[in-house]
Amino acid sequence: MYNTMGIILTGGKNNRLKELSMERSISAVPFGGKYRAIDFALSNLVNSGIRNVGVPTQYSFRSLMDHLGSGKEWDLDRKTDGLFIFPPYLSEYGTGWYRGTADSMYSNLTYLKRSNEEFVVINQGYAIYNMTYREMLEQHVDKDADITIATRLMDDFSKEDLSMLGIVETDTENRIIDFQEKPPNPKSNLASMGIYIIKRKLLISLLEDSAAHGYFDFVRDIIIRKLNELRIFSYEFKGYWRPLISIQLYYRTNMELLDPNIRYELFMKNGKIFTKVKDEPPAKYNEEAEVKNSIVADGCIIEGKVENSILFRGVKIKRGAIIRNSIIMQNSEVCENVILNNCILDKNVIISSGKQLNGDRNWPLIVGKNVRV
Repeated sequence: MYNTMGIILTGGKNNRLKELSMERSISAVPFGGKYRAIDFALSNLVNSGIRNVGVPTQYSFRSLMDHLGSGKEWDLDRKTDGLFIFPPYLSEYGTGWYRGTADSMYSNLTYLKRSNEEFVVINQGYAIYNMTYREMLEQHVDKDADITIATRLMDDFSKEDLSMLGIVETDTENRIIDFQEKPPNPKSNLASMGIYIIKRKLLISLLEDSAAHGYFDFVRDIIIRKLNELRIFSYEFKGYWRPLISIQLYYRTNMELLDPNIRYELFMKNGKIFTKVKDEPPAKYNEEAEVKNSIVADGCIIEGKVENSILFRGVKIKRGAIIRNSIIMQNSEVCENVILNNCILDKNVIISSGKQLNGDRNWPLIVGKNVRV
């Protein structure tokens, strides 16, 4: 796929993840002990042989830019091609803020025009999955498609979850004949994964046409409006895929990592998932520590009991503390005799001695960043 470039859309302001996305883009939300959500989209592109990747950033992008850096961890710190980050900028004629997904790409049209690849893979930075795009590109070429959209049968999603996705209907040849964006009553359970393959020159043409008409959204204003004009096909993906579009899905996806089969599919089956490297000492388990079915990252110090939980780098669990079914992010500290159940602690949280915090599997209790309870 060396004739293909990639674009990762990171989205605008979104409070669906509550306190977790108040000060950061959803693409930069920590996940699985040491990763960020964008690591999966970026690693999938790299594992597919794509070495020219653009990332338009929008809302609260400092954390995201700090994480991506020069792209070294993904082998994208190159003299030619590599990783290109496009934050919004102020200009004489406008505020510079991207007004939608199409506008974020149109505002960086020079990047598309200066690239030489024939095809573009556009994907989202907030989904957890492991996929290479070679088969999808082969189908795109074989069917002479204008746009190919990755889809998945969402048998494992509720109707409420489906209403937050794009829902498609196809004919017998997998051509998409209907596309509903976040419908309150979905017609099917075949959902768009927000991954598109399109020829670079066609994308440029569609973005210029969209901007000329004052349109800004790639799905609503290009795909749906031109559904009958363009040859748009579905490529069905049958693997594990979770979009982090609600706090319930975020919690569920992290907890599903405790299943070894899901861990294998996400981190081994189709290539490794790369992330920013930090030099941390190994986790330390004191004599009193008791850990069951949990993911414990580097730098943790555990003296208490941890069960069915995920601990990020540098977490401290003091003596007598009991942690169950919880997610505790980087450098947080749980003091003596604390009991946590179904909780999500953001970075640098301190839970004082003797406190008890209980959430629910469907509504986990969230403690925001840098808070002392």
